[in-house]
Amino acid sequence: MKIHDLITDTDTLAEFCGRMAKSDFVTVDTEFMRENTFWPELCLVQLGNEEEAAAVDPLAEGIDLTPMWDLMTENEDVLKIFHAGGQDVEIVYNFTGKTPHPIFDTQIAMMAISQSEQIGYANLVESWLGKTIDKGARFTDWSRRPLTDRQIEYAIGDVTYLSQIFPMILKKLIKTGRGGWLNAEMEKLADPANYQNDEGDAWKRIRAQGRNPQVLGRLKALAAWREGEAKHKNLPRGRIMRDETLADIASHPPKKQADLAKVRGLSNAWKENDIGKRLMKVLENAEPMAKSEMPAKAKRGAPLGKEGALVADLLKLLLKIRSREIDIASRLLTKANEMEALAAGVRDLPILQGWRYEVFGKDALDLVEGKLAFAVRDGKLHMTHVDDMADDMASSKQAAKQARAETKAALAEAAQAD
Repeated sequence: MKIHDLITDTDTLAEFCGRMAKSDFVTVDTEFMRENTFWPELCLVQLGNEEEAAAVDPLAEGIDLTPMWDLMTENEDVLKIFHAGGQDVEIVYNFTGKTPHPIFDTQIAMMAISQSEQIGYANLVESWLGKTIDKGARFTDWSRRPLTDRQIEYAIGDVTYLSQIFPMILKKLIKTGRGGWLNAEMEKLADPANYQNDEGDAWKRIRAQGRNPQVLGRLKALAAWREGEAKHKNLPRGRIMRDETLADIASHPPKKQADLAKVRGLSNAWKENDIGKRLMKVLENAEPMAKSEMPAKAKRGAPLGKEGALVADLLKLLLKIRSREIDIASRLLTKANEMEALAAGVRDLPILQGWRYEVFGKDALDLVEGKLAFAVRDGKLHMTHVDDMADDMASSKQAAKQARAETKAALAEAAQAD
């Protein structure tokens, strides 16, 4: 494989992306900093395929990244390969307003062919290639220039290894016939709605108690205000105000600005500074949340109770058994809250649809409805359908009856002979 030097000019980038555009796939990774900013600061982009790889310096003076963004968001003929690519996709969206497509995430794919829930990149490389990654450069400051040779080598390694691993994962997916299982997961990852930053929806990320329209109205207004403050100052949301503090103010709004000094999580300065004044103005203008905006009630059946809780525990046991049997990450099949809903009587669930129903949901439903039972045979736990058990028992009874009849006949014949 040909490894290029750091790309720092537009012409070289355009030529490189032109060659990448002729590939079946391109592996992608990014290095960024976001500890002290609202927007992630893109510091490096790595691209590769089976023949070559390079790192692109987005901080290089005068470089135009358009050829790279076009490759990722406009070229539908090239599959874009990521590992745990959520934040990488977010960065592309922030720059272009679009997401890479079509897309493939090896972390998600591993869930379909192994019991790995969220395998890290280093473990992925070790399990498929038997190589150990040097993690020394992982937490360096990627925004500092010049980058060292060690940093560049480490960064490009992320896509060169991925270029070797992807075909191997794809081959196993084809062999197991599970590629189709991942289509919806990959489309979900590429959905632009996941990365839109609508200030009016910022409240949905905050855990709030209850469904009081006045409280939720204040929460929505405060969250939108904080989002705007964070964007304007390019600071993390938590540096403006923590979620817990924001939710507390929404639930127990101060009557005057001086009371902000009593709020846990705010400094004494809030009682008289400009940001405190802006916060109080937001509270003053906050409207109760409209009925149409109120969060939907969670789908629930009857309260679980003790028996329902036991059924939920049995479902979790069934999930462990099935995940082990077919070698799949249980998280790809379902989650604990979904099994609790199933135990409580809810039936409109992803677990009862599509491939998940065929692989796990059908047996899960049978277990809830008393059609599936657990049994221990030779020290191992087995699942048996009740109908099968009944058939076995009926067969056993018939066989016993037949044996008794044959024995009786044999005894009668022996008596006559005597």
